[in-house]
Amino acid sequence: MNIKVFANYREICGGKVVQLPIVEGQSIQSALDNLIDRFPPMEEELFTKDRELKPLIHVFINGRNIIHLDGLETKLKTSDEVALFPPVAGG
Repeated sequence: MNIKVFANYREICGGKVVQLPIVEGQSIQSALDNLIDRFPPMEEELFTKDRELKPLIHVFINGRNIIHLDGLETKLKTSDEVALFPPVAGG
């Protein structure tokens, strides 16, 4: 499965796309845990100390925000494309 990363996540992960092996039916939470195993600084970027997704972090699966799906329990297919967006400030 491909995970597209944006902004400062690209620096942490060393590129625009990270390939992670997943098992059909695995949750997005589990996939993010695998990403953190590979890139430990991502834990502080994505999660609070209580292991909740930080506010303003956007996780999309096939273009749909997980807040409109089953949140971190959303199940993945091997063909899914995930995108991670950090909070963005600007003006």
